Amino acid sequence: MRDPGFDHLNTEPRFVDHKETGLTLEKDSIRLLQDALEKLDHNFDSLPNFQPQVDCEALGRILDRVIDRLRDNLPYPHPLYAGQMMKPPHPVARLAYSLAQWINPNNHALEGGRASSVMEKEAVAEIAAMFGWSTHLGHLCSGGTLANLEALWVAGCLHPGKKTLASSQAHYTHTRISKVLGNTFCTVESDVRGKMAIDALCRLLDQGDIGTVVVTLGTTGTGSLDPLPAIIELRRQYDFRVHVDAAYGGYFTLVDTLNAEMRNIFDAVQEADSIVVDPHKHGLQPYGCGCILFRDPAVGAIYRHESPYTYFTSDESHLGEFSLECSRPGASAVALWATQQLLPLQRGGDFSRDLAKSLTAAQMLYQHLYNDDRYLTTQEPELDIVTWGVRAQRASEISQRTRDLFNRAAKAGLHLALLELPATLLVAHWPNVDFDIDSVTCLRSCLMKPEHMDWCNAIWRILDDVGGPV
Repeated sequence: MRDPGFDHLNTEPRFVDHKETGLTLEKDSIRLLQDALEKLDHNFDSLPNFQPQVDCEALGRILDRVIDRLRDNLPYPHPLYAGQMMKPPHPVARLAYSLAQWINPNNHALEGGRASSVMEKEAVAEIAAMFGWSTHLGHLCSGGTLANLEALWVAGCLHPGKKTLASSQAHYTHTRISKVLGNTFCTVESDVRGKMAIDALCRLLDQGDIGTVVVTLGTTGTGSLDPLPAIIELRRQYDFRVHVDAAYGGYFTLVDTLNAEMRNIFDAVQEADSIVVDPHKHGLQPYGCGCILFRDPAVGAIYRHESPYTYFTSDESHLGEFSLECSRPGASAVALWATQQLLPLQRGGDFSRDLAKSLTAAQMLYQHLYNDDRYLTTQEPELDIVTWGVRAQRASEISQRTRDLFNRAAKAGLHLALLELPATLLVAHWPNVDFDIDSVTCLRSCLMKPEHMDWCNAIWRILDDVGGPV
């Protein structure tokens, strides 16, 4: 049965007219970029005249070749792309990023990115405040992988020689990062909802050599939320750091229609020692834009290093002084700052309402699948990720039928994703299936676009058509 905690999300979607065909890329905002460049030009009027020379004819020929190459892409901005974690950047992010590129600031030291460094600090402070932190240390980076690397590096420095734990459904990057850092990594079993199993965690903690527990809020496969409040309680008994990998799910803390369990999980984030969130996922930013936050600014001492040729221009802190990366694009900070000016990170605002629409879309698709005998569902979605399989008696047959449906849907214009889930996670959901293989190929949809709520019925009509007879 559908979780009644989501009843308040069942907003009636508007009718979508599909008579016209084609994906129209947004172009109306381009004139704003031209106007902004003219205004930015005036900032340098006091300098001697310098006119960069551009061979527009040659550029045009190259751009034509670029267009030919870019045609080999799936329609990522369209609502019928419901596969991987790919969300179009907001137009204001595209414009602000492009505008900054004419200057190309470097947010390593203030010498290379004076304005954009301040904008980064302001934007990051707004993300920290979203989790209830008024003091913090943090910065932007290229994405969740590097952000998590910095978090686990700091954790390893504070708890040298101790192990790092993450659930079996956590992102594979934690295993790989631990190898890079030379830290010992252990996997914690997941329960049938794809969450870290507390009893399995306790058994590992009893060994007394655990330094860091990675809590995933929005697992890559199923979008599950690890039980953070229970893990915070365990920290009172055991001495370990809590790192929250909210690269995917972090922004959902702003949604004011979460059920009680989800609300408690997100409210507990402020008790973490470090947090990762990816603005280039639900934060409407171009790739790559990740963010690492530490609750205690004193960890900045771990980053301390000498750079006699970059940090002498100002007594203010330089972002490069507490970042493992050196050169970093100031344009990312400008784009994020502009987006958060237009869409503040607050509950009840336009930004959070769009996230709620994604939750609604996931619940709608789940209900369609749950009520159709052709499909096998897993747990109800906590975020905007839905996973399911095509019904069959044996797991190997489910995998084959699922791959066949994936291909048929793509030919019909609906783009999904494939996912391998362990049989141990699926047995409780599919008790009548003969698990003749250890992992099963499932379908996954990331309904990241707010428009997915209005297009959910259209998505279902395609699935209903290509799914074959009941």
